[in-house]
Amino acid sequence: MTKQTREFQTETKQLLDLMIHSIYTNREIFLRELISNASDAIDKIRVQSLTDHDLLENDPNFEISLHADETAHTLTISDNGIGMTYDEVVENIGTIAKSGTKSFLEKLKETGTVGDSELIGQFGVGFYSAFMVAEKVTLITRAPGQTSGVCWESTGDGTYTIEECAREKRGTSLILSLHPDFRSSEKPEENFLNQYTLQRLVKKYSDYIRYPIKMNFTLKGKQDEPDTIENRTLNSMTPLWVRPKTEIKPEEYNQFYKEVFHAWDEPLEIVHTKAEGVVEYTTLLFIPSHAPFDFYQREMTSGIRLYSKNVFVMDNYQDLLPEYLRFVRGLVDSPDFSLNISRELLQHSSQLKKIGKNLEKTVIKTLEKMLEKDRPKYNKFWQEYGKAMKNGVYSDFANRDKLKELLLFPTSHSAEELTTLDEYIARMPESQTVIYYATGKDRAAVERLPQMEILKEKGLEVLYLFDRVDEFAVDALREHKEKKFQSVSRGDLKLKELDSPAEKKADEADKQENESLIAAIKEQLKGRVADVKISSRLKSSPVCLVSGDEGISLSMEQILSEIDKPMYKASRILELNPDHELFTTLKNLHTNAPGSENFNDYCDLLYGQALLMEGLPPEDPIAFAARVAKLMVNPGK
Repeated sequence: MTKQTREFQTETKQLLDLMIHSIYTNREIFLRELISNASDAIDKIRVQSLTDHDLLENDPNFEISLHADETAHTLTISDNGIGMTYDEVVENIGTIAKSGTKSFLEKLKETGTVGDSELIGQFGVGFYSAFMVAEKVTLITRAPGQTSGVCWESTGDGTYTIEECAREKRGTSLILSLHPDFRSSEKPEENFLNQYTLQRLVKKYSDYIRYPIKMNFTLKGKQDEPDTIENRTLNSMTPLWVRPKTEIKPEEYNQFYKEVFHAWDEPLEIVHTKAEGVVEYTTLLFIPSHAPFDFYQREMTSGIRLYSKNVFVMDNYQDLLPEYLRFVRGLVDSPDFSLNISRELLQHSSQLKKIGKNLEKTVIKTLEKMLEKDRPKYNKFWQEYGKAMKNGVYSDFANRDKLKELLLFPTSHSAEELTTLDEYIARMPESQTVIYYATGKDRAAVERLPQMEILKEKGLEVLYLFDRVDEFAVDALREHKEKKFQSVSRGDLKLKELDSPAEKKADEADKQENESLIAAIKEQLKGRVADVKISSRLKSSPVCLVSGDEGISLSMEQILSEIDKPMYKASRILELNPDHELFTTLKNLHTNAPGSENFNDYCDLLYGQALLMEGLPPEDPIAFAARVAKLMVNPGK
């Protein structure tokens, strides 16, 4: 049959241009698409040969080969797959988006013999990605049993030529005459004739294609020695994650983790699962032993690597797991991913959401098991990722009840050991009705809080919150096993049940005896504090500042001010220790010189002192310093 020139049957040059220049954004993807097509072709003949062995034509060893010719400026991708007849070339290549793979799958489904034929192509457009990098594309193919092959050729101008030609072996060879931009030594990353660039791309995108991808490598001889040629297999072929877990050694997991995710340490935990049913996917996840240095920075990017039928699709996909689990590294391989036409991006779908929810549950269950079975390992995990988990408590309402079981806190119970909420409750006295917590920058700062004095005296355990996110998390939790969270610096400490009758009587007597004094202090501090009270929580300190049960706390006010939200203010309640000498001095001033300048100065100084102990500046530092100086010059007046 003589050479014929034809137009693409249903599409125009403009549509081809659109596909070439718009569908794909990353030029190097062309190699993935063409290798995937070659793999499809081999899959087809492998399946068909099960019932018709003669199709193999004494060539049963399937492989894909690459050949870069720097002289001719061509890159050739060849396979010994099913090949095509003349009519099949016209039908499948001459018509854009006519997918031979899709048709083949449909036929297999009709006969019920799909089996494990993991055919990659779905849209029939991957072939045309060749025109992104090639000035001319030549396809030479022969189907089994045919006496001659078919030669198809196009420059992507909307027309192609086709003719019969000689081809000894079955299969297909795709010859790309590369555009000058993609064969320049000045840009080795886009020089698709460079053997190392090709090796890198195969490793990145097609490492787990089940058939060997081979290429001759030129090795430079030393000094006067001639160059040698080495035929290399560029891909590993068998993905680690498709092998049974029982056959994989720990060192293999570790090596895979280091190689694929460029890690220097071994993973803290490995999760390898396979899901079947409505949505099918395989997961291989790793919890790194150490958080990256930029883990808690907004610029930090991470995510899950995605594969579809062993073919790399996307790196760092961030929508499968919530942000607080972004420390998880790993991959998901699923035939159910809804890919867009270029396979570069995923379309959001119910399947994708379901996989994401299942992954989240899997990670949480893994952490639950770690906490239960290996506390030292979980402590190590918490040291690295505890802040992230507390963010999850605040942001993930659906899993909040599960996540709070995973929280660890430093407490007044032990300087070394962290505790869970369940462990805290197990140590509570029967009469204790709330979970006490205190906030501060570190353990020393918290333990110096005057609000802690009464709790220390009564031997009550207190959770220590040092991180900014802690108070957000506690506010979100509100309670655990019907025990509400109670800040040591807020409202009523719910200690009356623990007081003796004598203590209760003494407290009531103090309140009645000092009503006039408290009213005078409240008047002097009007507009600055919401209330002034006789304290039941102070033992050695003269004064402290607390907030009411409603609204934000003082510590939350400080946090919000640091993130440029100073408009949120906590209500301030000044509490005085009736057993302190300063209280006696103030009482005497009120008795002997009510409303005097000295009395007012003492009130202001006590309020300023309370602010400083909370880590807040005096409202008028200059006036505060002046009053201190005045007191130092005239002590006792």
